Amino acid sequence: MQELPSRVQIREVGPRDGFQNEPEVIPTAEKIRLIEMLGGTGLRRIEVTSFVRPDVIPQLADAEQVLDAVRLPQDVSASVLIPNERGLERALRYRGGFQEINGFLSASETHNRKNVGRPIEESLCGLERTFSSARSEGLRCEGVISVSFGCPYEGHVPVERVLAIACRLADAGAEEIGFGDTTGMANPVQVREFFASAFDALPGLELTAHFHNTRGQGLANVLAALEAGVRSFESSFGELGGCPVPPGATGNIATEDLVSMLHEMGIDTGIDLAALVEASRAAQAVLGRSLGSHVLTAGPVDWADH
Repeated sequence: MQELPSRVQIREVGPRDGFQNEPEVIPTAEKIRLIEMLGGTGLRRIEVTSFVRPDVIPQLADAEQVLDAVRLPQDVSASVLIPNERGLERALRYRGGFQEINGFLSASETHNRKNVGRPIEESLCGLERTFSSARSEGLRCEGVISVSFGCPYEGHVPVERVLAIACRLADAGAEEIGFGDTTGMANPVQVREFFASAFDALPGLELTAHFHNTRGQGLANVLAALEAGVRSFESSFGELGGCPVPPGATGNIATEDLVSMLHEMGIDTGIDLAALVEASRAAQAVLGRSLGSHVLTAGPVDWADH
C-alpha cells in the first residue's frame, strides 16, 4: 500500500457524461455558462462535449456550437469524447477549442455492442486509426475502457482482458488510460488489486480512475485507488451522469464530494470547493431538480467553533 499523495488531478466530465444522460436537452447557452463556471473553479481538465451521432445522443448535438463559443482560462485543458474517425473529423473543424481527445470502448462484448453497436476488436481497430490521426494533429489521447470492474450483462470482467485492451490503446498512442466503473459494480478490495496489476502492466502511463456511485461505494473506491498509487480521477459536478445503456446506472461520483474528501485528507486538488458548489447549484437550477451530491446538500465541512 502506497503513501497517500500530497496532490491529485481531476478531470471534470459533467458537461459530457452528465449532460448526455439528462432526459431533456439543456439549452446551449446554459451549457456554455456552466462550463465557464467550472473553468473558474481551479479545475485544470474539463471534458466539454462529445462528437457522437446527434441522432443517438441528441443532448450533445450542439457540440460544434459549444466548442465555438465556450471560453476557458489558458491553463484549463479541454477534452472531447470521440467515438470514431468520423467524430474526429467533425471535431477537428474546431481544433482550437480543445487539446485532448478521449476515445472509448467497453471491456465486455455485450456492453460494447449495446453501447456502440460493434465488437471490441472493431472498436479497437477504429481507435487505433483515430489516435494516429489525432496525434498527427498534436492532440493528447486518452483511452477510456468502460465496465472495467464488472459488466451488468456479463458479470465478472477478467482483469487480463481489460489490461490487454489497455495495452492495445497504449500501443496506439494513448498517453492516459481511464478505467471506468460504468455501472458502479466495483468494491475497494477489487480496486486496490486491479490497479496494482495495471501499474505493473502499463509502466509510464497515466492511469485514471472513473468511479460511479450507483451503489454508494464511489468514494471508498477512490481511497482504495489512492492507496494503490492512482493520482488521476474523473468525476462529475452534482453527481450528474450515468450509463445510458442498462437501467438503474446512476451518476458518477460528485466532483464536490471528491474534492471535499480529498481536502479533508490533506490532499490538494487546486480546486476552489465553494466555487465548485456554486456551479453545481447553478446546474441544479437549470435542470429544475435536486442533484445527488452530498456536499451540495450539506455544504462543505465547517470546523469553526459555534
